[in-house]
Amino acid sequence: MPPRNGLASLLLPEDSVVVLIDHQPFQLTNLNSHDPQMVVNNATALAKAARAFGVPTILTSVIAERGGLIFPQITDVFPDQQVIDRTFINTWEDKTVVDAVKATGRKQLIIAGLWTEVCVAMPVIQALGEGWDVTVVTDASGAVSVEAHEVAIQRMIGAGANMMTWLAVAAEWQRDWARTEHVAAFTDILKHHAAGSGIAFLWEQQLLNTPVPAGG
Repeated sequence: MPPRNGLASLLLPEDSVVVLIDHQPFQLTNLNSHDPQMVVNNATALAKAARAFGVPTILTSVIAERGGLIFPQITDVFPDQQVIDRTFINTWEDKTVVDAVKATGRKQLIIAGLWTEVCVAMPVIQALGEGWDVTVVTDASGAVSVEAHEVAIQRMIGAGANMMTWLAVAAEWQRDWARTEHVAAFTDILKHHAAGSGIAFLWEQQLLNTPVPAGG
């Protein structure tokens, strides 16, 4: 893959497609690279941002009857969407998933999932080899250890993948505050999922609506 730089390399909502992989209870039980609550929060925020910006999102699980259903916080964002259940560990070997991605006509592939070293790394590396522009959302993913997560990230960077966090992805989709179409939805996501940044926004709104005390 060529170096990722220049304005044209930034993410565009109209050219992005998100694939959320195996955000399931079984994977969460041995998640040790991140606080599990944080991963659920961040994956949900990414899903909400994708919906807000009109970015097609593919949901996929692996053997859900044993590993559990995808977290309801994510499926509730797309209540009418069927989750693609696989047997392949490598999502990119599942024709149904790949066909769903290709059907969007998008070229900027954004992936997050559990676990980073297995279910994220495999499809990322394969898709890169097939010419896709791939971004991994690291804080909406997680691994069985900090080392496993970090080594997987290094491996994917070496293969040509782009690494971002969910808030960076959403901000890149927004790009310009003068684009007001999605601002309300974006700021609502910040309020509920961006911790200090969201609370600071609410405080700012409070201050802007608080009368200045009269002098004297």
